[in-house]
Amino acid sequence: YYLKESKGSRRWLLFLEGGWYCFNRENCDTRYDTMRRLMSSREWPATRVGTGILSSQPEENPHWWNANMVFIPYCSSDVWSGASSKSEKNEYAFMGALIIQEVIKELVGKGLSTAKVLLLAGSSAGGTGVLLNVDRVAEQLEEMGYQGIQVRGLADSGWFLDNKQYRRTDCIDTITCAPTEAIRRGIRYWNGIVPERCKLQFKEGEEWNCFFGYKIYPTLRCPVFVVQWLFDEAQLTVDNVHLTGQPVQEGQWLYIQNLGRELRNTLKDVTASFAPACLSHEIITRNHWTDIQVKGTSLPRALHCWDRSLHESNKNGKAPLKGCPIHLIDSCPWPHCNPSCPTIRDQFTGQEMNVIQFLMHMGFDVQKMAQQQGLEPSKLLGMLSSGN
Repeated sequence: YYLKESKGSRRWLLFLEGGWYCFNRENCDTRYDTMRRLMSSREWPATRVGTGILSSQPEENPHWWNANMVFIPYCSSDVWSGASSKSEKNEYAFMGALIIQEVIKELVGKGLSTAKVLLLAGSSAGGTGVLLNVDRVAEQLEEMGYQGIQVRGLADSGWFLDNKQYRRTDCIDTITCAPTEAIRRGIRYWNGIVPERCKLQFKEGEEWNCFFGYKIYPTLRCPVFVVQWLFDEAQLTVDNVHLTGQPVQEGQWLYIQNLGRELRNTLKDVTASFAPACLSHEIITRNHWTDIQVKGTSLPRALHCWDRSLHESNKNGKAPLKGCPIHLIDSCPWPHCNPSCPTIRDQFTGQEMNVIQFLMHMGFDVQKMAQQQGLEPSKLLGMLSSGN
């Protein structure tokens, strides 16, 4: 792992890297050949530069720049859940859950023992890894005698839906396999472990449910902040909606809007959340992460408000802080109806697109949409370009 110490700070940020997963011998072999850094530490660089929430520049990271930063690269390919060593029958070891425990053990000797707050963060598969491991980290520290450390989670782009694919496909590789089927196979292959409290909610053999945010979240004890694009590109990929080349058919367009609605629904009882209506994937380590806003609040600001609310609620059960929101979910219905969304690029040409170009590229029928909304087409276009 990579460590940047900040001697004056009692806050620790541990980041779990993402990068999909593999779930059988064939696709793990392919992954080993094409993406070796996600399978082995052999070719990792000696140092790394922290970006976004891992940056030590206050301009780029207004709220956490001074924390002790730990970057844990993802070489276990098991959504941080595995607990199996290499054996006769298994060429690969999958030890995601154990890697986290070992890093914690070692950091205790490097100053973590005096921490006030430990924020376990992660993006994509790392975000799901946060949901699967945050309570276990808290228990581990308690067992080691460090009850005073407040353990929290920040899950970015790891809140997936086990919904029906737009087009059903056979489970051939990681990208085309339906989310539930891939995880079902993965758990067996990795000897994956899920938190006890979540496991008890489901029958034996149904542990795969705990990889889906809206099912595991209600069972968690540690506070968790969920960051999720309403139109997550990885979710659309596994659902077989491909937004390149030919215009999107109406069925796909309706599917995409419905996906946003379903996702918004699963977040309604999540106390601390930030969900912009954008088509994107991952945010907290991007250097533009401070630019995105939901209802006028940026993500670093929302995280600051969340920290304050946890600090306040430790003292007394006061009402939420005025002007400091922590439940931020866009209510507009289609991708990029939020004007602060990251720039969209055409995946083939690399050309940047504005919202109207993007919607036309998506086969978006302005006349028809205006009719559905009971508006003049020109008024609708004006609203789209100003982002209302």
